[in-house]
Amino acid sequence: MSFTLTITAGPEDIDELGHVNNAVWVRWIQDIAVAHWQAVAPPEQRDAFVWVVTRHAIDYRGNVAAGESVTGETWVPEPPKGARFDRHVRFTGADGRVKVEAVTTWALLDRATGRLLRVRPEVAAPFLS
Repeated sequence: MSFTLTITAGPEDIDELGHVNNAVWVRWIQDIAVAHWQAVAPPEQRDAFVWVVTRHAIDYRGNVAAGESVTGETWVPEPPKGARFDRHVRFTGADGRVKVEAVTTWALLDRATGRLLRVRPEVAAPFLS
């Protein structure tokens, strides 16, 4: 199941070149992933588990200036492998062009102990496209 979120670039997101800084795109990738988790996971899972990023692969394809909006879309195309899964993210500008695409690898942790956990089918099911 895919999830979308619209984000508008603020002045604090802009670098000396006049567009959204690469580090901000990384934050937005995390923001959309967290929003997807919060929107789909039941409260008992949100209380018991936390996700951490283990890898980012990002392609920067276009620029966004202050005041411009992008629509972020994220999805999980394949079941997890053990404690990890890959999440895809795409940000598209108002012009319809892809600005950033990413594949990020996330790992599931037990919130209380901080230990890696195998992603159970019932945790993964609502996210699989």
